[in-house]
Amino acid sequence: MTVRYELHDKLETPETASEKPRRNVLQAMLRGAGNRCMNCGKGKVFDGFLQPHYACSVCGEEFHHHRADDAPPYFTITIVGHIIVPGLLAVEVLWHPALWIHMSLWVPLTLILSLSLLRPIKGALIGLQWALYMHGFDPNAEDDTPPIPVPSERVT
Repeated sequence: MTVRYELHDKLETPETASEKPRRNVLQAMLRGAGNRCMNCGKGKVFDGFLQPHYACSVCGEEFHHHRADDAPPYFTITIVGHIIVPGLLAVEVLWHPALWIHMSLWVPLTLILSLSLLRPIKGALIGLQWALYMHGFDPNAEDDTPPIPVPSERVT
């Protein structure tokens, strides 16, 4: 079986997108995980525990349009589960402790790990989105936020 491709002169080559400067993905993710601006490395990303600033106070890079959504909790649960479950099983197999010892050990450890990893993971995901020009971080992209619906004239 032979496959033959025919090229026609009438086909146009697609226009290449304007080259944007490459951003260092690892550096952006590490800066985001450390609560530092991905662009300058000096300003802070988060205002509260998980609420990002609108923009960097030093360089003005905007953070408000990130789309981390459910990814930070998902990755946090995955990482914490891969730490807690093998630890729990190892302790049970080796020492067979009472249930109250398991509860007093693993519940607080799970909460501490979850709360301590959630913010750096969200910062790293925002840094990843910034480095790859995803969502609103691309200056040439169209706005991907849905339009605000106009309220109906009829009020029921």
